Order: sequence, then C-alpha cells, then structure tokens
Amino acid sequence: MVLDQNAALGLIDELRVAVPEEVRAAKRINSEGERIIEKAQDEAERIVAKAQEQAAFLIDERGLTQAAEALSRQILADAHADADEIRRGADEYAVSVLVGLEGDVVKTLQSIKKGIALLDERRATLEVNGLGTAEGEPLEEPWEDEAGEPTQASR
Repeated sequence: MVLDQNAALGLIDELRVAVPEEVRAAKRINSEGERIIEKAQDEAERIVAKAQEQAAFLIDERGLTQAAEALSRQILADAHADADEIRRGADEYAVSVLVGLEGDVVKTLQSIKKGIALLDERRATLEVNGLGTAEGEPLEEPWEDEAGEPTQASR
C-alpha cells in the first residue's frame, strides 16, 4: 500500500486542528457534567437537610402532643380528686346539719307530746270535777298525735 505523502500530511494537519477542538468540546462537556453533578449534589443535600428539619419538627410536635396529653390527664385526675374531696366535705357537713336538725326535731316532738299530755290531764281533771261543756256533756274526744293515734295521756 502506497500512501501519498501530501495526502497523509493533510490528514495529519486536519487531525491536529480537529483534535484540539474535540478535546476542548470534551472538556466543556466534562466541565458541564461536573457542574450538573455538583448542582444535583447541592440540591440533594438541601433536600436531605429539609427532610431532617421536618423530621425533627414532627418529633418535637409529637413530644409536645404527648406532653400536652399527659398534662391534661393529670389536670383531670386532680379535678376528680378535688371533686371527690369536696363531695366528702359536703356529705360530712350535710350529715352534721341533719344530726343537729334531728336533735332539734326530737326536742320539739318531746315538747309537743308534753303539751298534749298536759292538755289531756286538764281535760281529764275537768271531766272528773264535772266541768264538761255547757250542756253537761263530756269534752271532745282525746287528743291525737300526727299519725291519728290517741296520745299516751288519753289512752
């Protein structure tokens, strides 16, 4: 195979001119690729940082929610305990008032019974002495208590 020297030199010159342009294009492409990779890496780091920030916020929010729920449970428990204590105090007060009232009612009932007995005795004395009504009839029937039963003095 025989080569023409001029043709070979022309090809070599063309290659010398073309290769640096191809090399420069390859370097530009390489540089652009590196810039794109760097930009993508920065964006990835930003996304990861934002995700971590959101995760931390959600964890804090969850912690605050749990703390608020625990506090509300404690407040309710305290309120129930206070209500129970107030009920106990109110019950004790009501019992003491009712016991005092019962004593007053017993004393009043005893006074009423004594008054009825005294009136029965007067009536009996008047009947024995013959001092009935103006027509000479005995006085009305004996006194009755609140249940409609004759009192002890008239029995």
